[in-house]
Amino acid sequence: MNAFAKIPVTIVTGFLGAGKTTLIRHVLENAKGRRLALIVNEFGDVGVDGEILRSCGIESCPEENIVELANGCLCCTVADDFIPAIEALIAHEKRPEHIIVETSGLALPKPLVKAFDWPEVRARLTVDGVIAVVDAAAVAAGRFADDPEAVLAQREADASVEHDNPLEEVYEDQLLCADLVVLNKSDLLDAAEITRVTGEITGALPRAVKLVSTEEGRIDPALLLGIAAAAEDDLANRPSHHDAEPDHDHDDFDSFVVDLPASADPAALIDRLKSAAENHDVLRIKGFVDVEGKPMRLLVQGVGARFRQHFDRAWKPGEERRTRLVVIGQKGLDQAAVTRAITT
Repeated sequence: MNAFAKIPVTIVTGFLGAGKTTLIRHVLENAKGRRLALIVNEFGDVGVDGEILRSCGIESCPEENIVELANGCLCCTVADDFIPAIEALIAHEKRPEHIIVETSGLALPKPLVKAFDWPEVRARLTVDGVIAVVDAAAVAAGRFADDPEAVLAQREADASVEHDNPLEEVYEDQLLCADLVVLNKSDLLDAAEITRVTGEITGALPRAVKLVSTEEGRIDPALLLGIAAAAEDDLANRPSHHDAEPDHDHDDFDSFVVDLPASADPAALIDRLKSAAENHDVLRIKGFVDVEGKPMRLLVQGVGARFRQHFDRAWKPGEERRTRLVVIGQKGLDQAAVTRAITT
């Protein structure tokens, strides 16, 4: 790579549980020798996504090229977290040829893209593209609305609907900033539903944006890397609900960690997690489970009441075996009640 050439950066955004980490892992496994680096922004105290990606063992993206930024939304802490992480990666003897940033599910992409317009960043980096990963099944179920006026009309007609739903704004802002929308988990929909969801998304976008359907995040890396969007030069065409605000926060969300003993019956634990999510409006549960008698750890990830789990790797020699789960929900989530539902 030319020492003076700008390093392209791909920002992967998407709502909670859309499949960002799975998609990125697929990109790593099919990088074909390209030197990659990752910046992973978690929401919560346990670095589940970063640990999943570190366990890939891909030569083109060694562990030292994976930087994890936890306990702070990247779009809110650009100066404190993102810039130092970028500087550390660029300082490597073999600097990366491409950097991938996985934002937390709550992050707004535009503030991060704006950071690339800073003189000290612009000279060295360019936003190759913003990728919005969408949970096809969630959108098909009507969990988000693409037309803000229709949402407002619905709220005004129904007094039981809250008049300030930040989840919809986060989702819409991620779509509005995207250069490519990945409709993930499309295998959960039939052809008619995919057509409907695709039409809703493309109809809500202010400009022509490519949309592709995929399963398990399996997509040709050539579609994601090399878009050459230079998004930092195109901010005016990426509207945001927060354009008129001096800053923003994510006080509308709570997250906490539940520590559990080793599980003798992981199926029963998953049932409790599903029940807790259904009864307490939990948005996301993710973490690792220590299963009695098993040499491997169980990775558990849930979106609402939809859960998936698999043994991702063996426990390392000397590594503490423990069960830790991150629970994420809207502000006011009853942590004690959720914890009781999970543990009893």
